[in-house]
Amino acid sequence: MSSELSPDLKAWVGRSRTVEEEVSLSSVRRIAAMLDLDPASFRSGNPLPPHWFTLFFADAARHSDLGPDGHPKPGVFLPPIPLPRRMGAGRRVRIAEPLRVGDLATRTAEVAAILPKQARTGAITVLTMRHTVRRGGDLVAVEEFDAIYREAVPPGARSAVAPPVPAPVEAAWREEKVLDPALVFRYSAVTWNAHRIHYDADYARSGEGYPAAVQNGGLTMQLLLDAATRRTPARLTGFSARLTRALYVGDLVVLAGDAVAGGKAKAWAADRDGNLCGEVEMEFA
Repeated sequence: MSSELSPDLKAWVGRSRTVEEEVSLSSVRRIAAMLDLDPASFRSGNPLPPHWFTLFFADAARHSDLGPDGHPKPGVFLPPIPLPRRMGAGRRVRIAEPLRVGDLATRTAEVAAILPKQARTGAITVLTMRHTVRRGGDLVAVEEFDAIYREAVPPGARSAVAPPVPAPVEAAWREEKVLDPALVFRYSAVTWNAHRIHYDADYARSGEGYPAAVQNGGLTMQLLLDAATRRTPARLTGFSARLTRALYVGDLVVLAGDAVAGGKAKAWAADRDGNLCGEVEMEFA
């Protein structure tokens, strides 16, 4: 694949679309139950944890618009990048204020950049989407989200795995979580994510070369941010996150982090062998 962007893809840069979402009490209570919180503790008008805006505004593709991997087909919502495998990689977020239960809010999704490049594992393209969330005229959050598109895995081959990097040993807090199939399924349900690698182990193995169903990286970041923000009364105002190594459904993940100092803190996720799988840098007010 050429490192030059085709005219068809160049035309997508700057395109945007806006979707409206009602942050309903029923949706919030389903999310709370998925995260093992008391659903009844959430009431209309309550502010939500600031980072929970990422759980709303799903693209509601018609079933006939889904591709064989469960994602919407190229060109339905996202640019028609000619590489078949798509995975989330990282995000950079600024949060002005939290959503509240009962809000009517909008998210404008803009194609910020499309970057073809040659990586260690072959040709890839990095798509950056800019998401701007508003409640009426008030800004809620701005997020830049990176997704990596990769070449297909040859039949019978294994998907390339990033070299292991050890996670930090010293931490101010630490907890463990089993990524059981019901949790991963419920996260896919509340975020309306039909990507088959997260629930169809046969497809994940035969279609994309993974050893098992793949943990959703968005859920990893959700659990990590939830764990970190529970440990400080300060308000989360922004974060940057990146995924570094795959986890799989059924794995045990270790969530750990530093104490807040100077309005900042780091947290990370590791697998049972101590390999770094994801990390987040947070800012607090």
